[in-house]
Amino acid sequence: MQKVLLAMSGGIDSSVSAMLLKDQNFFIEGITFRSYDAISKACMEKETGCCSVNSIFEAKHLAETLGFEHTIIDTRQLFEQTIIKNFINQYLRGFTPNPCVLCNKIIKWGALFNFLKEKNIDFLATGHYARISSENGRFFLQRGVDYTKDQSYFLWDLSQENLQRTIFPLGELTKLQVREIAKNHNFTQIATKKESQEICFIETDNYRDFLREKVPNIDKKIGEGNFINKDGKILGKHKGFPFYTIGQRKGLIIALGKPAYVININHDTNTIILGEREDLMSSELWIKNVNFMKYENLHTPIKALCRIRYKSPAEMATIQQFEDKLKIVFDKPIFAITPGQSAVIYENDDVVAGGIICK
Repeated sequence: MQKVLLAMSGGIDSSVSAMLLKDQNFFIEGITFRSYDAISKACMEKETGCCSVNSIFEAKHLAETLGFEHTIIDTRQLFEQTIIKNFINQYLRGFTPNPCVLCNKIIKWGALFNFLKEKNIDFLATGHYARISSENGRFFLQRGVDYTKDQSYFLWDLSQENLQRTIFPLGELTKLQVREIAKNHNFTQIATKKESQEICFIETDNYRDFLREKVPNIDKKIGEGNFINKDGKILGKHKGFPFYTIGQRKGLIIALGKPAYVININHDTNTIILGEREDLMSSELWIKNVNFMKYENLHTPIKALCRIRYKSPAEMATIQQFEDKLKIVFDKPIFAITPGQSAVIYENDDVVAGGIICK
């Protein structure tokens, strides 16, 4: 009987994954990591998410109900020193980070993967909506069957070893089917659970509050700066560059007689450049920290789809490799290319590669 380490959050997706793996006669060991201590009552009462102590005990209770062992590991220090530190530092450099990508690499396929090796467990399973395939000796991600829930975008930085030893029980299922499976296993409460939030450690769903909490006196240290136009004309004052993101329109608190968007951020001068929506349309970007999946390298340029944020559609582009970076030229201009975010390249459903968008 093959052994699988199942990452459990207490939410519906990992819970149904447990049910499916048990039905498939895997020997399951559940594991939940404690990554962040909730501060607010609101966060502590959330149904799912790493800041919820309740979710940890819900995961343990499900493991007991289904009859397999469950372990809780403390990753708070690692999470603070890597995910949280990077999140803060990126905003303080004028970038917009994607902490879920880093968490998947360092925590789920880092700390949990190390646990798996120590225990001589065959596979790691998670409740992600994605699939894994192999071709010509290489393993690669594929989009989940449910395109509305597909999470391959957040998983582009997994290694070949990670992919070879990972199972995604939900990859071939839709969210509706997952809820039906929970009902059919008589877990009606789990079947009706709400979705967890995108960034689990942002308690108020406002990253600006989080920065103020984590960086004492950030408002005084950085201070107000100038809004300027493309020609350098001062338009007004802003609250400090870390509190703005590329493409932002709401919350600028400035009246120009027409919609204004953040089109650039200069952290050296604490300056925010405003413009019109058309100023944010661009056809070219570069990515660094590239992780290849389907191919070891791109020896010649390819035509493929590229997604620059989780909820944006993938757009057709020409991708060319230059040493350790990729140049991506879209067939048509796309909106608000944002340094710090991930760009993921697809051939149909297959993930070719991913990386971090450069300035």
